[in-house]
Amino acid sequence: MASVAMQTYAQRAAKQTNPAARALLETIERKRTNLCVSVDVTKQADFLRIIDTVGPYICLVKTHVDVIEDFDSSVIDRLQELSAKHDFLIFEDRKFADIGNTVALQYSSGVYKIASWSHITNAHPVPGPSIISGLSSVGVPLGRGLLLLAEMSTKGSLATGSYTEEAVRMARANRDFVIGFIAQHRMDGVGLREDESSPDEDFLVLTPGVGLDAKGDAMGQQYRTPREVVLESGCDVIIVGRGVYGKDNAADPDAVRVQAERYRAEGWKAYQERVGISA
Repeated sequence: MASVAMQTYAQRAAKQTNPAARALLETIERKRTNLCVSVDVTKQADFLRIIDTVGPYICLVKTHVDVIEDFDSSVIDRLQELSAKHDFLIFEDRKFADIGNTVALQYSSGVYKIASWSHITNAHPVPGPSIISGLSSVGVPLGRGLLLLAEMSTKGSLATGSYTEEAVRMARANRDFVIGFIAQHRMDGVGLREDESSPDEDFLVLTPGVGLDAKGDAMGQQYRTPREVVLESGCDVIIVGRGVYGKDNAADPDAVRVQAERYRAEGWKAYQERVGISA
């Protein structure tokens, strides 16, 4: 059997048991895009306009709804409408990092009620397995998926070595809900002892810190190209924010569309080369 990295998105979708993982892979294949745009803006009008503009080019939108200063429930209603209109999934980048009971409440309740609308969310492994059990008690009945933060793209990140290995072990023990990782490379075989064989596993790898025109920013972010991420490191989804819509939230929609298509094309080209598909 070909390694996971050499299989097509469609082949991998057919084997997924988690509804969110299967839906994401099917969307990627259907739309021919492995681009996720991270929309980190503070006004709901900007948030919704950018998503409507990039929607045709993405498989997934990554949100931080808690930074929207004029948030109200209509934002979620409109976000779901855009998800249906443009055929993409929603990933609330919540980065849960507390005990099981607390994260279950944060996921299901409060102002945002994340589990009710976000197909995918993520968590730090720091609290241990209880964070997965807490979130899964809410997410599994709804068909949601969880990503663990195994690696980060910031300079000086502590998510390396044994920390990353333990994140992978936790994922293997919770395959019904954990669908993959935020990471910089594939996790196949990570954390296995020398006497352990590599399991037949297929975890998705979503990778932030992707840029075509810059190598980093003043806040410690480090950028790699779609080719480096998808072809060389075997990752599945490229996450791009300011590289698509720029620092000016009022950017010309035509310019945003051009950048979204540019990243979509580069990410897809790298994937085709990885799996040996002619353009």
